[in-house]
Amino acid sequence: MPELPEVETIARALAPGLTGRAVTGLVVPDPKVLAGPRTKAAFAKNLVGRPITTVDRRAKLLLVRLGPRPEVAGDAAAVLAFHLKMTGRFHIASADAPVPERARLLVDLNDGQALVFSDLRRFGTARLFSPEGLAAWDFYASLGPEPWDMTPEAFTTALSRRSTRIKAVLLDQTVIAGIGNIYADESLHAAGIHPETRAGDISPSRAEKLLAAIQAVIARAIAAGGSTIRDYRTPDGVEGGFQNEFAVYGKAGEPCPDCGTKLVAVKVAGRTSTFCPTCQK
Repeated sequence: MPELPEVETIARALAPGLTGRAVTGLVVPDPKVLAGPRTKAAFAKNLVGRPITTVDRRAKLLLVRLGPRPEVAGDAAAVLAFHLKMTGRFHIASADAPVPERARLLVDLNDGQALVFSDLRRFGTARLFSPEGLAAWDFYASLGPEPWDMTPEAFTTALSRRSTRIKAVLLDQTVIAGIGNIYADESLHAAGIHPETRAGDISPSRAEKLLAAIQAVIARAIAAGGSTIRDYRTPDGVEGGFQNEFAVYGKAGEPCPDCGTKLVAVKVAGRTSTFCPTCQK
């Protein structure tokens, strides 16, 4: 599943090709991709004619921000929000090119190209909001701070209030946004914390070390273009590179890169967690 680094990489790659363009049409090969109360016709009516002002990200959501439609008096801005889920991918193609087999939604642009959203597993969704509607969306409103927006003091306080295991807390998007299985495992290893440690038992100094590890790991992953395990590709079709830097994720049975101890995998919060029993007490 694309996590913060992958979605950030996608947003940065799409922004130059989308910003300043206008939406001229919408093709929806799979109407189930459209989430929320809008019908396909209403979705298209409220989208077509809007200029794209920027592309950014919040947690694991890709946000295409749109200006008012010039021909609609008093029109307001809008946001096209994509949740990539397991296998969502984007690329920009010629609008008259054949519709890709796995395409679920195509946004035609006034430069003759189209933003294509493909999704092998068909779990991804697209929603269209006003900016106020986006902020009021239950899922969006529940998101915790981004890793760089959380202070050590706030992170320590958040952990101290929870008796669940730290791996589960890192995966909880209401606590800190954007972290999934890959970056939780890598950050816990970098901080020397066992994934089954109760969050409330982590001292302030170790919590500060963990937050710094999260920030550093995610920054490195973004610089590497994210991690490709199976399906993830950048909009240019390029694999991410951070999987080549994994210390522990998916490496159970291999030696720890720091001490040589065989890495171990356990289930935490329903997810496989790989760690070093020597380095992560």
